[in-house]
Amino acid sequence: MIAVSLSGTVPVLKGEVFFWPKEFTLNTYAAVFDNPSIGRAYLNTIVYTSLGTTTSLLVSAAGAYALSKREMLFRSGFMVMVVITLFFSGGMIPTFLVVRSYHLLDTIWAMVLPGAVSTWNLIVMRTFFSSMPQEVEESGKIDGLNDIGIFIRLVLPLSKAILATIGLFYGVAIWNNFFSALLYLRDTDLFPLQVIVRSMVLQGSGGANGAGNIGGDSIIVDESLKYATIIVTTVPILLVYPFLQKYFAKGALIGSVKG
Repeated sequence: MIAVSLSGTVPVLKGEVFFWPKEFTLNTYAAVFDNPSIGRAYLNTIVYTSLGTTTSLLVSAAGAYALSKREMLFRSGFMVMVVITLFFSGGMIPTFLVVRSYHLLDTIWAMVLPGAVSTWNLIVMRTFFSSMPQEVEESGKIDGLNDIGIFIRLVLPLSKAILATIGLFYGVAIWNNFFSALLYLRDTDLFPLQVIVRSMVLQGSGGANGAGNIGGDSIIVDESLKYATIIVTTVPILLVYPFLQKYFAKGALIGSVKG
């Protein structure tokens, strides 16, 4: 895809591009960034990902920490209700009706709240908090902290690995989410990046292998335009991985033998 997106029109139409670009050009990327809907969708996706990841981490961490305490009232009953959602869901139409009843349609929160908690991520975080030494909480209680204070001031700072790992899972899922937008958003100004990409991949601007004029004399092949758009939408989330790699490696080893 990178090679095609950086190649000229003639080699792409002839199918000559394989590994290296031919007749190198950046016209395709210029056409992508000149599209006003791309810039707006980029901003929307960044907002959804940032707000959604933060909200999901806060809610999941708080719920997982509470469920990790054996002395919690009705803990077993809550866990049963949580686990059931791994196998059964309310369905698309009932979920849509719930979102509509809370007046979330055509709002930012329609992309954030309906999928704010992943049951699997919640269970993984609960396992992590269950393995945390009891002495940490006891020291906090000696210093006069209540449960919320212990969670915020002691537990969360010691949970960077699991927060980074689960945050990465949430962030990637929200960044790639287009189905929620198709269900809950009607205003095109609120569309995320993936909806624009989906439309370009499915429809193109002049046919699957056609070409169109961009900026006068420049000719852009639809296939090159699609690939360039996909690359532009994929690179930002890929750049997050190196910064979280050390935390991700630790978080992925949850449940392993402890020394």
